[in-house]
Amino acid sequence: MLTSSEKTRYQKHLLLPQIGIEGQEKLKSTKVLVVGAGGLGCPVLLYLAAAGIGKIGIIDNDAVDLTNLQRQVLYKVEDIGNPKALVATKRLLAMNDSIEVEAILHRLKKENALQYIQQYDIVVDCTDNFTTRYLINDICVKLNKPFVYGAIHQFEGQVSVFNYTDASGQQGPTYRCLFPEQPSELEIPNCATIGVLGILPGTLGMYQANEVVKMVTGIGKVLSGEFLMIDLLENTSRKIKVKRRPDAEQLARQSETQEQEEIACKTNIMKTLSVEELQEKIEAQEDLFLLDVRNPNEYEICHLDNSVLIPMNHVPNNIKHIPRDKPVVVYCHHGMRSASVIQFLEQNHQFDNLYNLTGGINAWAYEIDPQMDTY
Repeated sequence: MLTSSEKTRYQKHLLLPQIGIEGQEKLKSTKVLVVGAGGLGCPVLLYLAAAGIGKIGIIDNDAVDLTNLQRQVLYKVEDIGNPKALVATKRLLAMNDSIEVEAILHRLKKENALQYIQQYDIVVDCTDNFTTRYLINDICVKLNKPFVYGAIHQFEGQVSVFNYTDASGQQGPTYRCLFPEQPSELEIPNCATIGVLGILPGTLGMYQANEVVKMVTGIGKVLSGEFLMIDLLENTSRKIKVKRRPDAEQLARQSETQEQEEIACKTNIMKTLSVEELQEKIEAQEDLFLLDVRNPNEYEICHLDNSVLIPMNHVPNNIKHIPRDKPVVVYCHHGMRSASVIQFLEQNHQFDNLYNLTGGINAWAYEIDPQMDTY
């Protein structure tokens, strides 16, 4: 039941015949898990909280960074360094104190995904990596829960609803019905490596929140079986049809077997070097190959002397340029992209001479060379 205060707060919803008191009560009784409190997560969280979703879970283990503020509209300069999930929770409750918000300061992974997702009715995918996205899909298929997909790429975005069962009992497609196999992170890098227009995640996030409201209240046409693509530069949008594959459940279960096989194939833990250890090796004039996997514009700002630039998404086509007969130190800005490159090279091309520079060039600038320009 809605309280007197809630009836006042949601007055404009109650005036809509398609929603009314019954629809608003459905929103109040719904629990939604938002995976990722970044560019997409911020607008999704704002509009779900404003709409009166009864319980919102926020799962994110990241902290606010200055580079986030160009698009992640829940945060302020004063929040830098603080956990996104906690900051977001505080802001949402300050806007709507009649809802419940749960901050989960973890990364969604195979060990906890079932535990968290089963507590919610709908999942909203606001992630920026394929591993988590495929995990969301497979757990939602297992639990028969819908999830709202969103993805961004520079000036373009995509939205759809997967694993949705309509009022007639008809099941819609899963994410694997459209993309059966998980691609390498090198093939389609995220906005951290290629940039994104700050307005884009705001636009796509509102579409995602809208799909949640439609599913809960039963109004409109849910984006199930349709894949919406939006281009903000050209002001265009188009939809493609997607059908559920007969083997949708099998594909989701198959991922568990593949994961076990991949783990069995990993015989070595990724080797790392601290910036201090690298400095010692350079001063000792050891024969090293320094591989920079950032983008050209980042390389121009700062780079290690004698390093070779092969941007992350160009690595698959430049395997022959990476030596196997000497230690190769791979670095990026903070060490995340370089770790992905090493994983790709070790698993797919059997390299065994790779070292990840812990903290990347950012750590080098702060701990070894304070005069270096950074970003």
